[in-house]
Amino acid sequence: MSDLLNRRLALLGDAAHLSLLTRSLHGIERETLRVTEQGALAQTPHPAALGSALTHAQITTDYSEALLEFITPAEPDPADTLADLERIHRFAASRLDGEYLWSPSMPGLLPAEEDIPIARYGSSNIGRLKYVYRQGLALRYGRTMQCIAGIHYNFSLAEGAWPLLQQLDGDTQSARDYQSAGYIALIRNFRRYSWLLMYLFGASPALDASFLRGRPHQLQQLDADTLYLPYATSLRMSDLGYQSSAQSGLTPCYNDLASYTESLRAAVATPYPAYAEVGTKNANGEWLQLNTNIIQIENEYYSSIRPKRVTYSGERPIQALMSRGVQYVELRCLDINPYLPLGIDLDQARFLDAFILFCALSDSPQLAGGECRSCTDNFLKTVKEGRRPGLHLQRDGQQVELQSWAGELLEAFAPIAALLDRAYGGEAYSQALQLQQRKVEDVSLTPSAQVLAELQRGESFRDFALRQSKAHAAAFRAQPLSADEEQLFESMASTSLAEQAELESAPTGDFDTFVAAYQASILGIGV
Repeated sequence: MSDLLNRRLALLGDAAHLSLLTRSLHGIERETLRVTEQGALAQTPHPAALGSALTHAQITTDYSEALLEFITPAEPDPADTLADLERIHRFAASRLDGEYLWSPSMPGLLPAEEDIPIARYGSSNIGRLKYVYRQGLALRYGRTMQCIAGIHYNFSLAEGAWPLLQQLDGDTQSARDYQSAGYIALIRNFRRYSWLLMYLFGASPALDASFLRGRPHQLQQLDADTLYLPYATSLRMSDLGYQSSAQSGLTPCYNDLASYTESLRAAVATPYPAYAEVGTKNANGEWLQLNTNIIQIENEYYSSIRPKRVTYSGERPIQALMSRGVQYVELRCLDINPYLPLGIDLDQARFLDAFILFCALSDSPQLAGGECRSCTDNFLKTVKEGRRPGLHLQRDGQQVELQSWAGELLEAFAPIAALLDRAYGGEAYSQALQLQQRKVEDVSLTPSAQVLAELQRGESFRDFALRQSKAHAAAFRAQPLSADEEQLFESMASTSLAEQAELESAPTGDFDTFVAAYQASILGIGV
C-alpha cells in the first residue's frame, strides 16, 4: 500500500472520525425491460398504475416505453438502498398485468427496429423534449442498442471526510475545488482498475442472435438463437454495445473537472456532418433530433463512470458541475446479474464500496495518453476474454497476468474492508471481499461463467432469461408489500400523474423556442 493510502486510512480509522465511513451515500438505478408471457418486448404503454414516467421520483423509463428504470433514494447504509430497491420491484411486479421484468442486461427477441416503442412523456414541453431526444438516439444509434439494460451505482463520500483529507494533504485550494479534484482522482483510478469489476460481475457472455440484426460479427454460435464468446464477461460493455463514430473522437479528460466539462460542452455545441445532413426536422416540420451536434445533451456521452451533482429544476448537469463542483460518482458499467431478483445484491454493493474507497484514497497520478489507452485496452480485453486462462493486461508498460493483478488489488482492499467492518460492526465487508477472492481463484464462480455453463447444457439465452424473469416475479409476488408500503407507492403514483397533468395544463410557450432556450443554456448565450 502507498504511504498516502496508509495515512488516509489511519486518519479515517481514528476513533473521532470512524463514523464518517457510515455516512457515505449510496443510490442504485436499475433498468429492466417489460416483456410478455412469451418473453417478447412489451408493446403496451407505461402502466398508469406505476405513475408518470415524467414526474415519478423512483419509477420511470429510460429509452423505450418498455424499458423501466427504478431509482432508489440515497442512503448511508447499502443494506437500506437494497431494501428500497426491493420494495420498488415488489410494487412494480404486483402491477404488471401478464408482463415480467426481464432478468439480464441483454434483450431477448426484439420486434422489428421500427416497432421498438420510444418512451413517451406527455405533451408538456419538457415531456416532448425527452421524446425528441430519444428520437435522436434512434436516428444516431438505432433502437435495438438502446434496449440494453444495466445497473448504475451512485456513491459519495461523507461530506465531512473531505475537509479532513484536505487538511491531511496540506491542500490550499477552495473546499469545493479540492472535493471535485478528489472525485476526479477517484475516476482516474476507476479507469485504471474497472476491468476488475467486469471480471467479477460481468454477466453477459451470450446474447440473442436477433440482437445483431444480421450485422457481421465475430461471435460463436451456441444454438440456433444464441451467440456467445467463450471467455467473455460482458458483451454488453464490448464494442457490440453502445457504439458511436461521432463520439469516437470525444475523449473527455479526467485530469481535472474544467477540461471534462469543457469537452462535453464543446461536443454539445459542435455540429457533426452526418447528423447535419439529416437536420433537426423532417419535410413535414416534425422534430427528428434536438440538434445536429456530436451529442444532443450531456447524457448522450457514454462512459463507464460519470462525475455528478444533483441538479436544480431546469438546470443542466454540466451547469451544476461547473457552478457547484462534483458531489458523487455514478458507476455505469455494471451488468444485471440474471440470477439475482434485483440484479445486484448486498455482497456486491459492499465490495463496490471498498473498491470505490480504494480508488478515492489511493495515489492517482494524471493519465497520460499511453496509460489512457492501456486503461481502455485492459477494459475491452476483459469484457471480451476476461476468463481466458493466462490472460495478460498492461500495467506501467509491462504485461501482467489478470489473475495475479486481481489478487494484488483484492489484498490492497482488505484494510479498507476491515475499516468498514469496524465502522459498521461485524465482518460483512471482509466476507464480501472473500467472496470475490474466490472468483479470482476459481473462474467458474464468476456470473459470466455460470451463465455460459447453464446455456451450454442446452437452454437458449432467450429461454434461460425468461425462466429467470418468471422465477423473480414469483419471488416478488410471494412477498407482497405491507399495507402502509402499498399505500405509499400508490400515493406516489397518483401524485406523479397529477403533477404531469398540472405541467400539461399550465400555459407554455412554443416548443421550438423552448428547445432553442434549452440549447442556449449550455452555450452561455441568451439564457
